[in-house]
Amino acid sequence: MKSVKTILKTITAAAVAAGITAPAQAADEVNVAFFLEWATPNMIAKAEGLYEDAMGVPVNWTNFDAGTQMTEAMLSGDIDISFSQGLAPFITAVNANAPIKTIGIAVTYPSNPCVVNGDLGITADNASELEGKTVAVPLATMADYSFRMQMRALDVDMSTMTIVDQVPADAVVSLADGSVDMACIFGGDSIKKAEENGEYIMSYDAMAEAGIVAFDVVSVTEKFAQENPDLVKAFMEVTDEANAAFAADQSKIGIIEKESGMDSETTLNQMADMVFPSNADQLGEYFAEGGLAGTAFGIVGGAFATDDNPAREDYSDVIDTSFLE
Repeated sequence: MKSVKTILKTITAAAVAAGITAPAQAADEVNVAFFLEWATPNMIAKAEGLYEDAMGVPVNWTNFDAGTQMTEAMLSGDIDISFSQGLAPFITAVNANAPIKTIGIAVTYPSNPCVVNGDLGITADNASELEGKTVAVPLATMADYSFRMQMRALDVDMSTMTIVDQVPADAVVSLADGSVDMACIFGGDSIKKAEENGEYIMSYDAMAEAGIVAFDVVSVTEKFAQENPDLVKAFMEVTDEANAAFAADQSKIGIIEKESGMDSETTLNQMADMVFPSNADQLGEYFAEGGLAGTAFGIVGGAFATDDNPAREDYSDVIDTSFLE
């Protein structure tokens, strides 16, 4: 995976290039980014071709290891829509003026866990012993956000730690072989494997009590949204219908298991903690004034701000809820 600095340079170049526009032309196919090990109801619609039926064009799905990779692919023109991109990588991109927007919430879920090597005997009660240790974190992702928030809640000085940028699959290996002392990760199988070699530094309940929560967005390039509003709206409508259908009847869970690449137990355990808000709920609870989305954008925006890419005073201009209506 390319470094965050490399991706940010790509973002800057793309933002400049965005000022040079070509005549609008409707897309004859749609390229969508998604995650494996991430069980969502719309995987049923993906497998059954419902997106193609509604959108009237081929829909090509590509899986990625991290939301930062999704950003890079959108900026290169390889991806039009990213489904369930973490808020942190999205915010990192728009802080750098990337020409992408959030068009909805894909899923809310307990914040990603950080797993400490079980041989160290480090828990929330003696978390200060993490200072000076090495931790694997996929930088600029929601796992990174969770890591920062957990260390803040536990009063651990992150500046003393060695942070290694690794995607979850690699981080799990590093945790197992002792290359790192803690891994902050996402993904059902990766979390399950990490649990074999350690313990959570903060439980899901403890994170929730500390106000550490997470959600992923549906993001789209500005160019694609402007040129293909009907396709984008259809994508969000199919997703909404898939969520509603699964809420009423879970008999097709086997399709989600297959599409996400996980076994039944892992899929069910993961989805038990997930919430898939309807388009109506998003408009009324998440994106309304004072809603969860606006608050979270500001918090995450500040957490991932840098001197070169400071937080925005207002993130409303990178949110477009028209496709939910």
